[in-house]
Amino acid sequence: MPDGIAETRWIMILTVTLNPAVDKTYTTGSLMLGQVNRMRTVNNIAGGKGINVAKILRQYGYEVMTAGFLGGYTGQFIEKCMEEIHAECRFTKVAGETRSSINIIAEDGYVTEVLEPGPTVSAQELERFMEDYKKAVGECGLVIMSGSVAKGIPADIYGQLVEMGKEAGLRCILDTSGEALLHGIKAVPFMIKPNQKELEYLVGHRLKDIGELGEAAKKLCQRGIEHVLVSLGKKGLLSVTEKEMLWAKPPAVKAINTVGCGDSVVASYAMSLLKGEDDYTALKRAAAISAAHTATLESGDISLELAEELLEKVQIEKR
Repeated sequence: MPDGIAETRWIMILTVTLNPAVDKTYTTGSLMLGQVNRMRTVNNIAGGKGINVAKILRQYGYEVMTAGFLGGYTGQFIEKCMEEIHAECRFTKVAGETRSSINIIAEDGYVTEVLEPGPTVSAQELERFMEDYKKAVGECGLVIMSGSVAKGIPADIYGQLVEMGKEAGLRCILDTSGEALLHGIKAVPFMIKPNQKELEYLVGHRLKDIGELGEAAKKLCQRGIEHVLVSLGKKGLLSVTEKEMLWAKPPAVKAINTVGCGDSVVASYAMSLLKGEDDYTALKRAAAISAAHTATLESGDISLELAEELLEKVQIEKR
């Protein structure tokens, strides 16, 4: 490995998860509404979008600091999981209980998610977090903000965090939805990663094809966001900057669990940014890592070997 690439692993990446969760993954034959459903297996893991990003970055050997809100037994479980993978924990403790999220994977191909709302964060807890975050950005080289916002947190929180990150001279990646995304982009983060529905929400109307998706993303770039990366599920990834538009089509992989694939894309791009890779290379790698992620049961866990195998099978089309 070239020295320059090796050195990037020592740059601390801050992941922010404002509403983490313990992910409970069940497997079953089929899910039947209104009836007793007996699960075949259950697996509890630390989850939440930023937590998943942190896990993937640690698999690749990158230094990671994790921040956000944790409370109760579920919060203790998540912190222990982060410590076990040697991620530095800078979580702000809250009185409420960190939520659990249920992911039911059925043999008939359906994946059902049941997401708890999470604890209510008090004004004092939010103030402590802002102080903790300000200290954290001073020790890191890149900030990734991911996921939903817990109750009690203002809708413009990501906008505030982006501004603080930029004041510290850091590039900020934002991956959220709804009002949190709408307010977050006002602070002009370096990169956002909406899916099609989230991009449609931002522009206020349906987008029927790749061309319209690209034009909508381009308008966001014209507002100052340097990179808009649109996740399209099985259709791949659309990378849009003011300079170019690239569409990555991933190879076919037997999907076991698609939850967390977007987080793997964000983690991959963070690594590419630190390595200084061009958009073509970064997009190709992100598509391969995301495809490899679908082949594993646990969110935030991939086969590095499979990701490398799929890398040369990703097709990139310039639009």
